[in-house]
Amino acid sequence: MAEKIEVEKASCSSQDLICPLCLDIFDEPTILTCGHTFCRKCLKKYDLTHQDIDHMACPLCREITKLSANRVDDLRLNVSINGCVDDYHAKCGGMNAVLELRPKCTACKLQQDAVSFCSTCNNYICDKCLQPHQYMTMFEDHEIISVEDVIEGKVSIGHQFEKCSIHKQENKDMFCDDCKARVCLRCVVVGHKVHNIKNQSDFEHELRQKVTALAQQCAAKKAELEKNIQNIEEQRHEVHTAMQKLLDDVRQAYSIKVKELEGNLQDLIEQINELKRGFEDDLNILKSKDRQRIKSICSSITLVDNDRLGRLETDSLSAHNLLCDELGTMLKEVTDRTTAEVITKKAQEKRFNPADATCLDLGGILGSDPKLEIMKCIDLRGWMVGMTACTNTSVAIVYGRNARGTDIIDTAGGTERCDIPHDAGYGDIVIQQDSALCVSSGSTKAHVYSPNGSRKATISVSGTGYYLTLNRSPSNEILIANIANKFYIYDPSGSTLKHAVQTNYLTRQVSSTRSGLIVTSSCNLTNPNVVTVYDRDGNAGESLQAPEDVYLYAAVDEQDRVYVASVDYKNRKVVIRLYDLDGLNLKERVEFNALDMTLGSTWCYLVSLSPDLLAFACRYKLYFIKVSL
Repeated sequence: MAEKIEVEKASCSSQDLICPLCLDIFDEPTILTCGHTFCRKCLKKYDLTHQDIDHMACPLCREITKLSANRVDDLRLNVSINGCVDDYHAKCGGMNAVLELRPKCTACKLQQDAVSFCSTCNNYICDKCLQPHQYMTMFEDHEIISVEDVIEGKVSIGHQFEKCSIHKQENKDMFCDDCKARVCLRCVVVGHKVHNIKNQSDFEHELRQKVTALAQQCAAKKAELEKNIQNIEEQRHEVHTAMQKLLDDVRQAYSIKVKELEGNLQDLIEQINELKRGFEDDLNILKSKDRQRIKSICSSITLVDNDRLGRLETDSLSAHNLLCDELGTMLKEVTDRTTAEVITKKAQEKRFNPADATCLDLGGILGSDPKLEIMKCIDLRGWMVGMTACTNTSVAIVYGRNARGTDIIDTAGGTERCDIPHDAGYGDIVIQQDSALCVSSGSTKAHVYSPNGSRKATISVSGTGYYLTLNRSPSNEILIANIANKFYIYDPSGSTLKHAVQTNYLTRQVSSTRSGLIVTSSCNLTNPNVVTVYDRDGNAGESLQAPEDVYLYAAVDEQDRVYVASVDYKNRKVVIRLYDLDGLNLKERVEFNALDMTLGSTWCYLVSLSPDLLAFACRYKLYFIKVSL
């Protein structure tokens, strides 16, 4: 049992000097904050599985010990225990503590050193008790084994039970899982009736089976991680091949234009080298993570897979049990088998784009400079009041005022009238996955129609003017903003309100991520204008805030990236930025080039059709915008 530090050096028995982890005599006994002591080398092995944290949880009691830069090396030596170890080595010659420990006679009250073991009586016996065993006929069938043979390992006597200190004739052959102690049957009846009692041999057998199973899982996990590392190296080769092709293409162009293009050549090579270094770093991070996991697993199994588990005492049982649970959790961690392939795909997507033959330039690396490009500008037949994605290359435009109706418009400019029920009214619209429609007809109502035009449900919410704006989530829920400090989430049928979330600002447009977060835009309702991310419990991240008289319109793509269009109506300028979600906050990734657009009003719509295609509408104009990342 690991000892707590003492002011005075105390005399210790051999059992008091055994490390609970390695089950051997203490080697550089090191004390933790809680007072428990372990071999320094055992703590170093244990610490290998926790290199990413600045503390250590005691293997026995789980109390935290803060670690400095040198980690275990800076922990204090247990001077008291160390002195006892020195005394013990001086007295006994430094042999293994477990093998040195000569048992006492258990057959009589003299407590003399045992010289033999009677496997029939299940007792260690001294010289005096050995004589009747040798000469009395009643003992003639008893099997006598020399203690020297047991100590030297020539003979194994198997597991032997201690006698109960309370009930002298009873063996401590039971284990109380609640008290973590060995007890006899009478102790169970008297003081452990409601406790979880196990047969001691069964408990030790279960622990051995658990360690054996963990050892097998460790071997399998190690093989899996090694295979994954091999795959990473294979992907590295593919990355190198792709990068080499880029370099070959660049050099071929260079051989034509030669001296005048030396500076341009160096720039391109540096771009490629930066790309290569970035991919190398990404692959090395993946490899390092797998190597560290292998190291942690090997270290853990070394600690728990010990031949002396059968002799564990209370603290040692607890420590090894906790270590086994901790290792089991480590083995359940999912192995990343896909990220290396994703990195390779990104590398292979890079292309060398040679410059025109009339230009004194080599060209550039495609994919290096994120940009937006207007693919198509379409004049709308009326005033746009609502827009939604129809397919990954088309949108549905809802007209108000004199035009009325809905058009489906694709990237080629093709237009098709969309028939909506005559009683639907004209506000915003959303097309669901099964082609059902949800249409708002004013500031308080929206109707859900089946694909054949029959009304399925009517949604009523409080409104403050204009009409309700609509959208749908990736799971086909209906999202509604009512131009107030609130938005609503209905099930796909429109019959059940799932969430009504209070917002910090007036909300006019809403979009949903795959994980269920809601991105809200106040559009042209407030000054300054904001975009905010909420979860479904109403918790909000930090809002993006536009300068005065600039209005923000947000859209979420199928990869949960958030595009935000900043519309500066006064200066006739639109700038689109791409953000990544960081919890409930938006982290800017790219500010794209400004777009030359005609702005007819401050009311706009931004929709993501696919990861590389956006649609932007403003009054009488619709723009399809290609995204290059």
